[in-house]
Amino acid sequence: VNVNISRDILTIKGEKKTELEQKDEHLHCVERYSGTFQRSFQLPSSVKADKIEARFDKGVLEITLPKAKEAKAKEIEIKVA
Repeated sequence: VNVNISRDILTIKGEKKTELEQKDEHLHCVERYSGTFQRSFQLPSSVKADKIEARFDKGVLEITLPKAKEAKAKEIEIKVA
């Protein structure tokens, strides 16, 4: 699995290979499957690209995309005379 970030595009690429084998006294069968995949996502501008982390554990890819702190709205009180 390969995770790549270019500008504001996050791309995940990988390859899957599987081999199944069956044997008995009259049959020997081997099946092989393989294929590649690629997915691309456009990241919102609020994501800190330099702080993105990825980990792969037990077949699960987890990508953490931290957001920049949003500017808090400022409330102004208006006094009516």
